[in-house]
Amino acid sequence: MSKYVKDLLTKDISRRLEGVDETLLVNVVGLDAGKTCMLRKQLREKDIHLLVVKNSLAKRATEGTPLAAAFEGVEGTLAMVWGSEDFVSLAKQIAALDGSPEFPKFETRGGVMDGEHLSAERVKEVSRWPSRQEQISILVGQILAPGARLSAQLLGPGGVLASQVEEKSKEKEEEQGTTEES
Repeated sequence: MSKYVKDLLTKDISRRLEGVDETLLVNVVGLDAGKTCMLRKQLREKDIHLLVVKNSLAKRATEGTPLAAAFEGVEGTLAMVWGSEDFVSLAKQIAALDGSPEFPKFETRGGVMDGEHLSAERVKEVSRWPSRQEQISILVGQILAPGARLSAQLLGPGGVLASQVEEKSKEKEEEQGTTEES
């Protein structure tokens, strides 16, 4: 491949990865065309992008970016995966596909998160973290819990008082009803 063509490809890869700070590396070698098409469709539905790329071109394209750490010490064929709602959701999706019976040759190879190189094992650890949506729901629950407790404590005595007033009024009505009958 001529230097001119390499430069064109490098620029194209750089353009595609513009604004991407976190990615995962996977191996898709061994999947036939049908399986690859199904894999790409599943990923596309979840807003995940897959780019099969030559290592040397990817290293050149990501040089000086946070993605450069992903290619430290990796060899063999790779595909870059990025997108999804957040990085943890991406890791969850990729970990679910890794070794699935539907895509037996699909394999996680590593990645980069916050400029830090991740091994395949570390990606699996990240996939067990709560996603952004899960973290938000936990936080909202923690924010609302004291308010709910305070509301219950404020309404509790008022409810007791209201039930006692209701009982007394029923007793008075019963007394008046028995005195009218006599």
